Amino acid sequence: MKKICILGSTGSIGKQTLEVVDNLPDVQVIGITANVNIDLLEQQIRKYGTKKVAVMDNKAAEKLKGNCKDLDIEVYQGIEGLIKIATLECADLVVTSVVGMVGLRPTVEAIKSGKDIALANKETLVTAGDIIMKLAKENDVNIFPVDSEHSAIFQCLQGNDLNEVNKIILTASGGPFRGKNEEYLKTVTLKDALNHPNWSMGQKITIDSATMMNKGLEVIEAKWLFGLEIDQIQVVIHPQSIIHSMVEYKDGSVIAQLGEPDMRVPIQYALTYPSRVENNFPKLDFLKLNQLTFEDPDYQTFKCLQLAYDSMSIGGTMTTVLNAANEKLVELYLKGKISFTDIPDIIDETLKNHRVRFSPSIDEILDVEKWTHKYIESRCLKLQE
Repeated sequence: MKKICILGSTGSIGKQTLEVVDNLPDVQVIGITANVNIDLLEQQIRKYGTKKVAVMDNKAAEKLKGNCKDLDIEVYQGIEGLIKIATLECADLVVTSVVGMVGLRPTVEAIKSGKDIALANKETLVTAGDIIMKLAKENDVNIFPVDSEHSAIFQCLQGNDLNEVNKIILTASGGPFRGKNEEYLKTVTLKDALNHPNWSMGQKITIDSATMMNKGLEVIEAKWLFGLEIDQIQVVIHPQSIIHSMVEYKDGSVIAQLGEPDMRVPIQYALTYPSRVENNFPKLDFLKLNQLTFEDPDYQTFKCLQLAYDSMSIGGTMTTVLNAANEKLVELYLKGKISFTDIPDIIDETLKNHRVRFSPSIDEILDVEKWTHKYIESRCLKLQE
């Protein structure tokens, strides 16, 4: 019996992870966490018999305790609560599916305690990739990618020598604004930006897909996950989202991983690796595929992708600023405080005003995140004046 904990069980990836667990009788959920959605969390506790839970919001945690006083459970609070769940002694694997930098410290502590990681939290590798990968190696911990693109690369590398890789090709749908120009982007509404053509995801990642920052963050993640140089990572627009990513080897052979756009498949592979388990998820029917097409990304219109490449090329805390600025600006955009095109423009400005630190510690990374958020808040106040 594999025992797992899910950080962020009420979010999009967390909920889909539990759908996968429903099909895996040899997987037990022993710990789950949420931010404020305690109604859904309570349903999950009762369905899966989970005894240990954590809630980021203290008031919500106290309310959950009252709602579940008929159950024999332990409820932890705040970031320390997340760390408690991430380091449960009997856990074999921790699914890190929380959104944002809040996932960094629990992931670090889970690795230190010897837990394998099913990684869905982009910020962990984007901001602290060097630290995370070294820690994983030191503690003999596996990091299984949950993102469909990184899972695809992981699968395409099986049985092959990483030294024989020429490059990896990350596919991108292009989001809802593929083919549009910058003038058009100035007119888009929040509803437009949240209308992804292929994938069903949380709001933050859906906006990231619309700006193509999501793909930029994935480029940085891929660099750390697979130990490649930045110029070995290519992005290609593939609107059908059938090929999830590819690996080109030195001999010219290209291996691709294909499937329906369904996050449950890479989640299941992360939970069951190296085994593949039968499921009832939709299967690809090649006879119904009309075409598979590919395009170059438009780096001038979708500036976030280029900013990600540039930040990774510089290194150090530049990627922390990139991520933290984007996180804050997407939050403001979802609240209607800024426009869609403000997101890349203010990220660019923030990066230019940052004095980069190389080889930062976790504490320094968190300090840079705070500096970035303060800069963004000050900048956006001026924008509203």
